[in-house]
Amino acid sequence: MQSKYAECYRICLECLEACNECFDACLKEEDVKMMADCIRLDRECADICAYTAQVISRNSPFVEDIMALCATICEHCAEECEKHEHDHCKRCAEACRKCAASCRDMTAA
Repeated sequence: MQSKYAECYRICLECLEACNECFDACLKEEDVKMMADCIRLDRECADICAYTAQVISRNSPFVEDIMALCATICEHCAEECEKHEHDHCKRCAEACRKCAASCRDMTAA
């Protein structure tokens, strides 16, 4: 793995974990239907973060393209999570914002 991406790699894995925790917690909420968009975006975001970590680790020639997509999906997930007052949603939104910023920083360099 290229060392210049090491921090972004770590942040992607943190976001993956936060999204999975939010996904699981949303499924246990009383009004699951109200959480449907959050659950869907948690899943999408977790998947792109996992994939981004993979492309970083294998030094893919598409790493910056994938990071740009990851940032976009993280931003959408954060926006959705910020609509909810649950602690898991707040933690997820924070992790998504951090991941989006890290990916954007890497693609701007």
